Amino acid sequence: MLNPTRLSLALSKPFMPAVFFFAGVTYDTITLTRIDRLLDNLILLLYLAVLGLLIVLTGRAAMGAPEDVEIPAEWWTMPGFLARTKPYYPNGIQFLLGGLFSAYTIFYLQSASFTSSAVFFGVLVAFLVANEFLRNRLSSLRLLVSLYALVCFSFFTYFIPVLVRFMNVFVFLLGAILSLGVALWVVELVYKNAPHVSKKDRVLTGLPAGVLIGVLISFYFMNWIPPVPLSLKFGGIYHQVSKSDGTYRLGFEKAAWYEFWKRSDDPFRGKGPIYCFTAVFAPVDLKTSIYHRWQYRTTNSQGEHRFLTSDRIRIPISGGREAGYRAYTRKTHMSPGLWRVNVETEGGRLIGRVDFSVDEDGGAAREFDSITY
Repeated sequence: MLNPTRLSLALSKPFMPAVFFFAGVTYDTITLTRIDRLLDNLILLLYLAVLGLLIVLTGRAAMGAPEDVEIPAEWWTMPGFLARTKPYYPNGIQFLLGGLFSAYTIFYLQSASFTSSAVFFGVLVAFLVANEFLRNRLSSLRLLVSLYALVCFSFFTYFIPVLVRFMNVFVFLLGAILSLGVALWVVELVYKNAPHVSKKDRVLTGLPAGVLIGVLISFYFMNWIPPVPLSLKFGGIYHQVSKSDGTYRLGFEKAAWYEFWKRSDDPFRGKGPIYCFTAVFAPVDLKTSIYHRWQYRTTNSQGEHRFLTSDRIRIPISGGREAGYRAYTRKTHMSPGLWRVNVETEGGRLIGRVDFSVDEDGGAAREFDSITY
């Protein structure tokens, strides 16, 4: 039989916060599958609900109970249960934050292009790591509410597009506003029936969360937030693309014996046309448009390099396929040099990128190999 005293001593060990943190990370790594899977999102929603409850209990406990209120010792009563579990609130908060940040790191990593969204992804990773060391600061209600606003923002800004089956700037702003509203609601629950707390103190408690959400909204308009729930599963440049019985056959110049990793044409040799083939994952029934933006690198008189757009081609897609919605665009008369194809949303947010070069000698391609997708 489990000894409550030994359990209490074990949970009070200084290394236990790290154990709870890595337990949350490990659980998510094993169990998370798709960003649109109902069970995964229900688990994360449960995490958010329980985390909000623990923040409310932590905040109310920090204000202290009136001296004339006797807390029952019986553990089965609600006041008695809350009194006995109070020392373990930080462990529970760390477990939930570790689980949420690791889940978002997994989901956003699938959709992140580090050329544009490294800042936001870095914020998630930083909090994922820093969470292990936050135990002594988890008594700060402002910090807890700000962290809660961040995890709510990371959830709602991808879950709402999954729910309504389309995505645009208004859907994103709805998720951001909802996140801030939930965080401020938690603040109100903390100070409920606390007349000694002034309105100014309530505003100051929620202010950092509001500033944080404002900063994250600015990240969106600077294209620094990955376009979840979309993600680039596959992309490459090819000499030939054909479709038969629902399968694409992609032809590319046969690699040398030592280039065992080669699965596309980079560099591209020959006259073309050049095909860019991509597979973009989208949730079930989500319908939107993506774009292939073909760009080539130029050098100005000062020796500065920049990419100029040659074509931007719209591709309507529908979600649901595990390996991604497959599509391709093609281009002829490519000048030698460095090229890239940005796979992006209608608003210009980068989903992924295919880099390649066109061989300057323009020689004929050698024999071809192929893969299917």
